[in-house]
Formats: sequence, structure tokens, C-alpha cells
Amino acid sequence: MAKKSNRPITKSANPEPKDKSSNDWIIWAAWADRITFEDIKKNSNKTESEVIKIMRSTLKPGSFKLWRQRVREKSIKNRKKFEYSRKILKDKSYKKEF
Repeated sequence: MAKKSNRPITKSANPEPKDKSSNDWIIWAAWADRITFEDIKKNSNKTESEVIKIMRSTLKPGSFKLWRQRVREKSIKNRKKFEYSRKILKDKSYKKEF
């Protein structure tokens, strides 16, 4: 008999699709903030421009515009941008003014 856990079971409103090569997984990953385009390429062999084409063809026009705006504002979707922004943030936090 399995031991019952005291931790609550969290159900995701939008769970990760099982097949990482499907368009459903690509769309799920593109909406996820913590998954970079490099990670998407590693798992599905789709480049950033191919992901954009998939998103444009499957989403409603308003949803696509919202997603593009979100991707542009979030530096975390591109690893180089994210690392650069973290470096700037780190440099600012360690500067002490006398």
C-alpha cells in the first residue's frame, strides 16, 4: 500500500503535452515564460522563426499579438538577452556609492 502524502496535489490548468514534437507542445512551451527558444529548438528542432509561424497560423490574431508583445517584453525567452539582463542587474546591485 502506498503511503499517503500530506502535500496537496496541484492540478495545472494547462498541463504539458506528452509529445514534444507536436504543435501542441510547441504552443505550450512558447507561452511558458521559463522555456527559452533554445530549449524549444533542443526538444522539437523548431527555430524561433518556425515557432512564430506556428503560433501565427494556430492562434487567433489577438492572441498572437498578445503573445508577440509578451515575448518582446520578456527577456527570458532568449537566453542571451536573459543572461545580459541578469549581468546588468547583478552589476547594479553590487555597486556601492560612497
